[in-house]
Amino acid sequence: MSQYSIEEEIIEEITGGEFERTPVPESSLKGWKSFLGMYAGEHAAGTEFIIGPLFLTAGVSAFDLIIGLLIGNLLAVLSWRFLTAEIAVKYRLTLYYQLEKICGKTLVTGYNLANGILFCFLAGAMITVSATAVGIPFGMEMPKLTDTMPNGPTWVIIVLIVGAVISLIASKGYDTVSKAANWMSPVIVLAFIACGVVALGQLGVDSFSDFWNIWGEGSDPFPGQLKYTFWHVVIWSWFANAAMHIGMSDLSVFRFAKSPSSGWTTAAGMYVGHYMAWIAAALLYAVYLKSPEAQAFLTNGEAPPVAPGPLANNAIGIFGIIAVVLAGWTTANPTIYRAGLAFQAIVPKLSTFWVTIIAGTVATIAGLFPAFAMKLLGFVALYGFILAPFGAIIVFEHFFYKNAGIVKNYAEAANIKFNRSVFWAWALSFGLFYFISLQFDVFLSFVTLPAWLLCGVLFLLFSKMWQKKD
Repeated sequence: MSQYSIEEEIIEEITGGEFERTPVPESSLKGWKSFLGMYAGEHAAGTEFIIGPLFLTAGVSAFDLIIGLLIGNLLAVLSWRFLTAEIAVKYRLTLYYQLEKICGKTLVTGYNLANGILFCFLAGAMITVSATAVGIPFGMEMPKLTDTMPNGPTWVIIVLIVGAVISLIASKGYDTVSKAANWMSPVIVLAFIACGVVALGQLGVDSFSDFWNIWGEGSDPFPGQLKYTFWHVVIWSWFANAAMHIGMSDLSVFRFAKSPSSGWTTAAGMYVGHYMAWIAAALLYAVYLKSPEAQAFLTNGEAPPVAPGPLANNAIGIFGIIAVVLAGWTTANPTIYRAGLAFQAIVPKLSTFWVTIIAGTVATIAGLFPAFAMKLLGFVALYGFILAPFGAIIVFEHFFYKNAGIVKNYAEAANIKFNRSVFWAWALSFGLFYFISLQFDVFLSFVTLPAWLLCGVLFLLFSKMWQKKD
């Protein structure tokens, strides 16, 4: 047995059997039900209580929202099934280890650090969501749409407690994360349905035309918000999870799948969560907008707050509070787990437990600042735009390396720590399209796919050119 193999076995034992640096063995593969529960729980979850109302603040029309989400979510499911799950089952490696083979240790360390931190910020937004529900019995002041800093000691204490509990669950590994999602997701889905039904009653909806007229032809966006059209909704909903599917982050999840067909289970998350739950949450906010409190904000030229806890409590009482707490958990748990894997790729000899606790701590600190949740539409767009092009490296190598005549897993084969083909492909595609977005005020999600495609093509061209010289 080589020294490398011995070291790999030692690392595997230390990390608690999560196979961070080895392919998942057949004995540890999981059926589609594990993924169904996880995706239904993760995507009918905390983000939905924020995103649904934010669509209303963006002034969407009924057609834009209902049909746009239908199409965008289908594109997301297809991306998971035919890209992410296909490649995950082929190699059964985490995103981070697979990138290391292609990019080299030095380059992928920077990516892993950025990826882990961005995951922590997203998880922090979900801790914020849960905290808005936990704080209701304590009369806690809720964060406003424009708040960036903690608004008081009660908020800080509640966020710290919620973050600690979520981090401990995530630190137990994939099995615990999956079981938690399976247990919580039916409760959350039921709560979203109940919220939607109650909100329809409060809005006096008796027919489909009444339902359609809630959004009607759309409206001007609220103060400080961007106006969303049909294509904003389609493209944003497709790339809301760009880092996970075309960005290949969920290689770390689907490496446990018995077959690529498990990728279809993401439809449970998209159509229960990113469709039904977004619309249900938007209905809750529509009810709140009719209240004197919300009208007072609008009269003063301010956007009424989007605090999930009070919105759900107003509809279904204590059950709504419980649902919001659980919803934050089911999103934050797998997100912190993914962040832990990113950090573990940097320090592979550190156990899964401790890297996840570190990730949970960063997420909890982020959760103290409401801006990550209140600006979620913009943050998610930026997050996907930064990370998705790295997924193109894996996708284009997998499908086209033979046609391009390049060496697969070049960093590993050539024993290099920095693959300049990867770096320049990402830097040029990111720089060009981020400049276009800023200079011409182009919605960032609109340039995510062009940046992804350009990164993949440049990677093949640079690899063809430079591998011969190395």
